[in-house]
Amino acid sequence: MIDEALSSIQAEPVTLDLLRRLHTEALNEPAYVSTDGQLASAALDRFVALDPDKCTLVYLLLRASGARHIVEAGTSFGVSTIYLALAARQNALAAQAAASRRGGGDDGGGGKVTATENEPAKADKARAHWVQTGEGLDQWIDLRVGDIRETLKTDLPEQVDFLLLDIWAFLALPAFRLVQPKMQIGATVVVDNVVAAKEEYADLLAYLDDPANGFKTSTVPYQGGLLVAVYVG
Repeated sequence: MIDEALSSIQAEPVTLDLLRRLHTEALNEPAYVSTDGQLASAALDRFVALDPDKCTLVYLLLRASGARHIVEAGTSFGVSTIYLALAARQNALAAQAAASRRGGGDDGGGGKVTATENEPAKADKARAHWVQTGEGLDQWIDLRVGDIRETLKTDLPEQVDFLLLDIWAFLALPAFRLVQPKMQIGATVVVDNVVAAKEEYADLLAYLDDPANGFKTSTVPYQGGLLVAVYVG
């Protein structure tokens, strides 16, 4: 399962080896669905990471769309963040190369993953993992530690291309609403465990399903359900 997923990822061998190890550790943990903030203490020593196949889908969506300005709500130990940073870096370099071929030089767009984590101890482990990639991915990540309802209030990119929501369900809609004003047509939102935690995500799902809010959605039948929503205006 892990090797099959990683076969679709463009990364240095050291990064692939790190992801293989981290996914193996995460998959050996007891299952955990983050639906209740009061249960957070039970997950302090767990990865609570996206499965490898979900990470691969997210990475491929990012590469296909050229997304460079990405927000991750719920970083944990930073496994999925590695995929996001890989895609942001690769997309930014591809955009720069395309601009250079047109004679315009650097397109100035850059790229960045704005990551969030409430627990300082988890944030420290995430940072350590990013350094181990050996690709300088930590330079592509802005990790904000603390209550997401505060950390995403300011200094977001002027345009957010992609939002990954893998967070306590009761925080999903508040986090989404902070990021939504920065989304333009084509921005994508991915939400984990929307089937396993359907009741807890009810407010977010209702918002995304309301035609007035401009999103089209589909649920991919991975374990727990993975929602993909695109802003169409």
